[in-house]
Amino acid sequence: MTGSVEEQVALYGDDGRPTGEVVPRSVMRARNLRHAATLVVVRNSVGEVYVHRRTDTKDVFPGRYDFAAGGVLQAGEDPYDSAVREAAEELGVSGVELAVIGEDDYADAHTAYHAFAYTCVYDGPITWQPEEVAWGAWVSLERLREMLATEAFVPDTVAVLGEWLRQAA
Repeated sequence: MTGSVEEQVALYGDDGRPTGEVVPRSVMRARNLRHAATLVVVRNSVGEVYVHRRTDTKDVFPGRYDFAAGGVLQAGEDPYDSAVREAAEELGVSGVELAVIGEDDYADAHTAYHAFAYTCVYDGPITWQPEEVAWGAWVSLERLREMLATEAFVPDTVAVLGEWLRQAA
């Protein structure tokens, strides 16, 4: 929520496009309504991936590790613009061009959405959004793959970006 006005979220259909219906974020979460979200894999120029742990106060998957910044698209927001906004808000990543990884769908008992996935190269400072990120570090692809076997990661990023991670070099 920003100030006293609750964020409005466009609902998405099975075709991966907006249905035309808009609801407050709290309603979307309470009813687990299908929406859209972005995921941005942030890599540095040596190929490491920025991995972070979500705060324990997050509404979905609190305290879990993630290897993508991102979040819910606001009503009327373009996916690319949302990804740029989320990377800047969550990790302080700005001034980058995003490359498209692809689109996919994810649903479980906690969230249901159409994903727009991107990646970027960024060598600047990382500045966490304190409400969202509790820890973070640059890790090699090999270390990230090891961490996935031993740490609790958010299941949606793993599902949506698992094939990308298997193929990444």
